[in-house]
Amino acid sequence: MNMTINMATVLKSFCALALVPFALSATVSIAQTAPPAPAIVMASTTSTEQSGLFGHLLPAFKKASGIDVKVVAVGTGQAIDMGRRGDADVLFVHDQAAEEKVVAEGHALQRYPVMYNDFVLVGPAADPAGAQGKDIVEALRKLGAANAAFISRGDKSGTHAAELRYWKTAGVEPTSFAGYKACGCGMGPALNMAASLGAYVLADRGTWLSFKNRADLAVLVEGDKRLFNQYGVMVVNPARHPQTKVLEAQKFVDWVISPAGQGVIASYKIGGQQLFFPNATAK
Repeated sequence: MNMTINMATVLKSFCALALVPFALSATVSIAQTAPPAPAIVMASTTSTEQSGLFGHLLPAFKKASGIDVKVVAVGTGQAIDMGRRGDADVLFVHDQAAEEKVVAEGHALQRYPVMYNDFVLVGPAADPAGAQGKDIVEALRKLGAANAAFISRGDKSGTHAAELRYWKTAGVEPTSFAGYKACGCGMGPALNMAASLGAYVLADRGTWLSFKNRADLAVLVEGDKRLFNQYGVMVVNPARHPQTKVLEAQKFVDWVISPAGQGVIASYKIGGQQLFFPNATAK
């Protein structure tokens, strides 16, 4: 009798163990067929990324939508070129003329203003070129005349495009004086170079406020209305680039220009100072 019971128990145990691989297989199969979380690629500027804005903004969007955003932070010109190639789903940049051009070319859909801050001229606190004031054009004339050390991003970014406009208005060819150096780099590295060399540099205020390695640099020129720095956002056109995740990309645009997204932008501060000011207009 005892032998019969033991054999039955063994058989039951064997059957239970035999079913385990099938259960595990079913679990793995279900996991493998679960759809991945939706994600989009956003080509944007080093200023928005290095200022820390996206670390504040994108988790709020993920919470609201469930959509992940992978940021490729480059100069605005490079970001827009990514849109032309269809290598991004969303563009978040700051060179309005270039933004309107890529829309006119048909590579991006409608452009929306989303926020602004301003550019500042940063330089050594002693200001050997005497550039300090509220006129960016006059300041650049003084830098050129003094052959001052100046670090240009030189990367076709929105900041670089603005800098070149200011030099042109000042009537100065920046490459004509030896102090002018183009680093071909982002805003953070350009500020690091200026700090180490005691040079002048045009920066966006957001990155400047978040920059920790200031040495003896200080803001010397601010408040000129020409230093206004507008950001725009747009979806890459799926008619030209069918791989665009247009539904998810449009959800990001709709959210970032909505009161919810605009509120998150306004709430981003460093040391009590607001870095970006929302100004989206109605669709």
